[in-house]
Amino acid sequence: MKRIVLLRHGQSAWNLENRFTGWTDVDLTPKGEEEAAAAAEHLKKEGFVFDIAYTSFLKRAVKTLNIVLDNLNQDWLPVEKTWRLNEKHYGILQGLNKAETAKKYGDEKVLLWRRSFDTAPDPLPEDDPRNPKFDIRYKNVPDDQLPRTESLKDTIERILPYWHKTIFPKLKEADNILVVAHGNSLRGVIKYLKNISDDGIVELNLPTGAPYVFEFDADFKLTKDYFLGDPEEIKKLMAEVAAQAKK
Repeated sequence: MKRIVLLRHGQSAWNLENRFTGWTDVDLTPKGEEEAAAAAEHLKKEGFVFDIAYTSFLKRAVKTLNIVLDNLNQDWLPVEKTWRLNEKHYGILQGLNKAETAKKYGDEKVLLWRRSFDTAPDPLPEDDPRNPKFDIRYKNVPDDQLPRTESLKDTIERILPYWHKTIFPKLKEADNILVVAHGNSLRGVIKYLKNISDDGIVELNLPTGAPYVFEFDADFKLTKDYFLGDPEEIKKLMAEVAAQAKK
């Protein structure tokens, strides 16, 4: 049996403030650090020993991974970081409060921006300091690949080449892989793995700090997927994510 664990980072400062975060590099809250430690406890209880880990360039994911590995006593694990696992880019919405935006534009419009498959918010202007072309961590990424905004479709198209070329082939030599990333980047992977429809993915709400396990057989076919933790608590956390953008 081969396993890949997908983990959305712990609560960030802007999760707490209910703001669109995207590629903005915000830190974990104390609760987010606790969620990361709790995720490690679930993984430890199930006896997970990982062979390699992947994460994004954003500190909320990197720190979550570091906390998990530290609590598992697997700090030695090889880690690969890539901008391709970054969160969906929210364009001009980055930094805005979701509930206030919903009050201004309506629940349906904000849900469309947050969860629609192929509708992206308006892009950041070229001279906007939030434009990733001004960020040193992306200096080696061709400018035409750096988003100014993204739909979920765009996000998936950014992630899947890395998934197909780097992460999934690693299962040939690894038994357990850990991927710590973000709500929308992971939703893109889940959509692909479970063959979820464009409309169906709108309803998937991924909670922070909840390990999501995917099991594969000897032919690398998906056989089972499940969250670690109390099912009722997972359901509650999913409902909280769904309610974030309601006015």
